Amino acid sequence: MESAGYLVNHIARLFAEGLRRRVEPLGIVPGQFPALLELWINDGQTQKELVEKLDIEQATLANTLSRMERDGLIIRTNHPEDGRARIVRLTEKAKSIRDEAYSAAHETNTIAMSSLSDEEQKQFVDFMQRIIKAMRD
Repeated sequence: MESAGYLVNHIARLFAEGLRRRVEPLGIVPGQFPALLELWINDGQTQKELVEKLDIEQATLANTLSRMERDGLIIRTNHPEDGRARIVRLTEKAKSIRDEAYSAAHETNTIAMSSLSDEEQKQFVDFMQRIIKAMRD
């Protein structure tokens, strides 16, 4: 198969499955990972800020955050200045698994990229970033 779209989709599924196996024991799933990454960097963001940074649909993030709240990974509190907004904060549970989750993601990436040289890995990431930019324009 030489279809770029098919191959990207297939790689994404394999990455997600590899990550799922590694983070499931931590009580998280791959779909929660982008929000966790963003909150580990900058805890206490609004849902709107997360939507913009993660470049996902509002409804998708709302469902993800609901599951994360149910699973004890986040809490949502009222914004002190904007009555319509809510602040998303990590719980101690989410903070405590950060290092293990980073390790799981790093291991998944290392395995996935192991057949490429260092230079090829850089090129591959560059190609993906360029394709993403082209698709957004």
